[in-house]
Amino acid sequence: MPAPWTPRQRWAVRLNADTPPRRAWDLLEELGPEGLPDSSDADWARVSAAKLEDVAAWRRAALAFDVAAEELRAVSLGARLIVRGDPEYPDLLSSIHDPPLVLYVQGSLRAATPVAFVGTRVPTPYGRRMARRLAGDASRRGLTIVSGLARGIDAESHLAALEAKGPTWAVLGTGLGHVYPAENGLLARRIVAEGGAVISERPIDTKPMPDVFPRRNRIVAGLSWAVVVVEGRHKSGSLITARLAGEHGREVLAVPGPADSVMSEAPHRLIADGARLTADVKDILAALPDGHILEARTGPAAAAPAAAAPTEDEAKVMALLGADALSLDELVQLSGLDTTRISSIMFGLELKERVSSVPGQRYAQKEAH
Repeated sequence: MPAPWTPRQRWAVRLNADTPPRRAWDLLEELGPEGLPDSSDADWARVSAAKLEDVAAWRRAALAFDVAAEELRAVSLGARLIVRGDPEYPDLLSSIHDPPLVLYVQGSLRAATPVAFVGTRVPTPYGRRMARRLAGDASRRGLTIVSGLARGIDAESHLAALEAKGPTWAVLGTGLGHVYPAENGLLARRIVAEGGAVISERPIDTKPMPDVFPRRNRIVAGLSWAVVVVEGRHKSGSLITARLAGEHGREVLAVPGPADSVMSEAPHRLIADGARLTADVKDILAALPDGHILEARTGPAAAAPAAAAPTEDEAKVMALLGADALSLDELVQLSGLDTTRISSIMFGLELKERVSSVPGQRYAQKEAH
C-alpha cells in the first residue's frame, strides 16, 4: 500500500488543482507546507509574480480541494504521489520548461532510456505494422516505450513493448480514475501488472476534456530522450508532441509513409523540417545521446523470433503468398480473415523474418524475392 501523504505532498495536491505548474512550484518552494496555510492572496501574488485576481482564484481552488478524499482515492487505485523535487521524480521531465508539480503513478518508473512513440488514432495497416515493429525492436534493445494510451499508434506501441516483455509508460490526459479511452482500461492494467507505469498529473477524477490532451503531450515528450512520429495528418496532435520535444531539446524522428496517404502528411512535414527519418530501430539508437548504454534483454523474450514455427493462420497466409506479392486487402479476401487479424499475422511473420514488405504496400515471402 502506498505510504500516507506528507504535508508537502498534500499541499502540492492542493496547488495542483488549479495553479499553473511553474507558479505552483514557486509557491510550494517559497512558502512551504508550514507557511501556505496562513498565507494571503498578497503573499501568493508576491511569490508567483502574478495578478492578484488570478492568485485569488488559485488560492480559493487550493483551499477548497478535498485532499483527504483525493488521498483515499489514490490508495484505492494503488497509486502513489511523486512531487517535483522528490528523488523518484524523473530527471528528464524535471528539465522541461513547465514540469508537472505532481505525478500520480500506478506501477514502476524504474526503467532506462525512455523513447516516445506517437501518431494518429486511425492508422493504416502500414502505420500499425511500423509502430509494432519499431516499438517492439526498441523494447528488445532495452528502451522504455512511452506513449499516451490513445487508440491507434499509441496502443500499438504499448502492445509491442508488452509483447517484447519490456516496460512501457502510458501518460494520461485524464485522471487515473477515468482512463480514456475506456476500451484501453484493460491495456492500462496490463501495463502496470507487467512492470510498466500509468501516469497522470491531473487530479484523480479529472474527466476527458479537450484541453487536457495537449498538456499531456508535453509530459510524453518531456519523459523521453526522443520522440518517434508514426503517421498523422497535417494537423495531427503528434505534431504538437514533436514541437514540444524540439523545444525540450529532444530528438524528433519520423517514419516515412506512402506519398499518396494523408496519414503521411505529419511525418513527411517533420522530415522536410529536419526530423530524422527512421525506418529501423538502428535509426532510433543513433539518435540517442553519445555514451548512452543500452542492454538488450536476454532470455526467451529476446530470442530471435525466426526460430519459432508458424501458427496455423500464419501457415495459411504463407501458402496464399506462394511466390507472389499480395496486398493486405488481397490477403483478407483470399483468407477469409478480417483486416485486424491479417495485420497481426503479417506483423508476426515479419518478426519471424518469413515475409517482408515490398513497394506498393504488398507482402512477399523472403525466399520469393
